[in-house]
Parts: sequence; C-alpha cells; structure tokens
Amino acid sequence: MKRYLPFILYGILCFVVIAGARSGLIDTYQQLIIMFIGINIILCSSLNLINGYMGEFSCGHAGFMAVGAYVTSILNVWLFTSSQIFGEPVLSPVAAVFLFPVTLIVGGIAAALAGLLVAIPSVRTRGDYLAIITLAVNYIVKSSIENIQVIGGARGFMGMGKVVDSMTGVLNLPWVMIWIFAFTAFCIWVLNHFVNSTYGKGIIAIRDDEIAAEIMSVDTNRMKIVAFTLSSGMAGVAGGLFAHVLGYINPGSFTIMKSTEIMVMVYLGGMGSLSGSVLSAVSFTLLMEILRPLQVYKWVLIPLLLIILMLFRPEGIMGNRELTDVFPKLRRFFPSKEL
Repeated sequence: MKRYLPFILYGILCFVVIAGARSGLIDTYQQLIIMFIGINIILCSSLNLINGYMGEFSCGHAGFMAVGAYVTSILNVWLFTSSQIFGEPVLSPVAAVFLFPVTLIVGGIAAALAGLLVAIPSVRTRGDYLAIITLAVNYIVKSSIENIQVIGGARGFMGMGKVVDSMTGVLNLPWVMIWIFAFTAFCIWVLNHFVNSTYGKGIIAIRDDEIAAEIMSVDTNRMKIVAFTLSSGMAGVAGGLFAHVLGYINPGSFTIMKSTEIMVMVYLGGMGSLSGSVLSAVSFTLLMEILRPLQVYKWVLIPLLLIILMLFRPEGIMGNRELTDVFPKLRRFFPSKEL
C-alpha cells in the first residue's frame, strides 16, 4: 500500500485542482499557471536526461518541442475541426475526447524521430560540438516552419481552441489540464524507471567516464541515441500540450530563448536529479509570473539570481540528489531511488 501512496496523493491533488477549476474557485489565470508548470516539468526533466544524467550539452530543446506542437496541432485540426486549410473534419469532433492523447503521442513520436535524425550523426560529438549541432537544429526547425505557408508560416497556426471546445462540449471539464496532469506523471514515471534501469546506469557511466564505460562493454553510441530520442519525444509531447493551452502557435514561440529557459530550469534544479527538475520547474514558473509586472526588468533580476546561485551553489538546488536522499524516511514509499 505504501508503494502506491504517492500516486494516490497525486491523484487526490489533481482531483482537487480540477474540481476547483470546474467550480470557478481556481480562475483562468491560475489554471494557466498550473498548466505551464506541468509542461515545464516535462521539458526540464526530459532535457535533464541529456544534460544531467548523460553529461552532454544540448541547447536546442525548443526545436523538438516545435515539431511535437505542430504535428499534434495539425493532426487535431485536420481530424476534428473544420478549417480553411483542411476543409471538413475527418472524424466527429466528439472523438477528440478519446483520441487527443493518441495525437499527442504521435507528435511525441515525430519529435523523437527528429531527435533520432540528430542523434545518429552526432553520437561521436560532445560538449560544445553537440551544443552547436542542437542549436543549429533549433534554427533549422524554426526557419523551416516559417517557410511552410500552408500551415501559416511565420504568421502561425491556429484552430486548436476549436479542438478544446469540442472536448468541453462532450463533457464540461478542463480537458487540457487533465491531460497535462496525466502526461506529466507518465513522463516522470518513465524517466525515473529509465534512469534506474540498465540503460540509465550506462548513461550515468558515460557521464562519469565514457572511455571507462566503453571498456566495461557499455554501447555508448546506442545509449546516447536512446537517451536523445526519448528526451526529444517527451519535448514533443510538451509542445503538443503547450499548443493546446494557448490555442495558437507560431515559430517565434520556439526560439533559442525558449531553449535557454529550459536549460536554466535544468541547471537551477540540479544536474541528474528528477526531484530537482520538478522543484525547479515549479519555482521558475512561479518566479516568472511574480516578476511579470517588472516587464523587461525581470530579465535583469532573473539572470542576477542565477549568477548568485552559480556562485554560492553551482550544483543547483538538489545537485545530483533526490528527495529520498535528503529525506531518507521517504524511501519507505519509494523502494528505489525515485522522485
């Protein structure tokens, strides 16, 4: 029973938030912040797999997020709504309630394939070289989308709001929030089991000493490809959710600034810590909202806070530790090294 207590508590928390949103106790703005927290948790924890656990330096995560956002959005608009681009819907709008997670997964698979195309030729590069490659991919994806006029080009793509309205019309619930809760938990669960698996131990060995890992028969190239593909796929899922929260996306949403925000969250929380990724995503999202009245000045204060953090605690909030390391009594609920 203790093993399932965290899932029960998480389910109760989700139910309370959804009930509050449904009754109006949690207003639209607060709902938006909660949904962005969930999306940022997925983005931060997935990038931590590469930059933290594997010890590489990827800085183009927003590019894979864009792939998932556009693929999921295009599929949903084509399947469930009438539009000037695609005409009449292929399926009944009612089907969006059941097939929305399927299109999200398809978007994640598309982003994973994009990550695979980057990972295969990049397996022998490290550090600055991988950073340059992923940065270039970010620009390639953004520029490609800007020049595809059929999906709006630089003007952006819209219609996802109709998909959300279709789901709400079947049953009046905050469906996007529900799927964010579900996929956030799923992504953390997958990453936790992955990093504690044989593959995960091999990835950590690559971070510690790649040559020693190869001597110990670790297939480092395969490990890198698997980790990069999984991380990219989860970024694609986050992108699909992000698109449906806003109801509108354009290439300007997925610039190097977005990739930088995700990297800041990773380093703020701690390299190689899923607990740190969750805490960092929550605190950074709330900090961005608290400082929003400062407008442009918040981009002076936030880097200043990060500089102070790097000076006095360069390993981040959690370092490479989990909550079970800080609070050993939590291990009774998490048999392995879990969040």
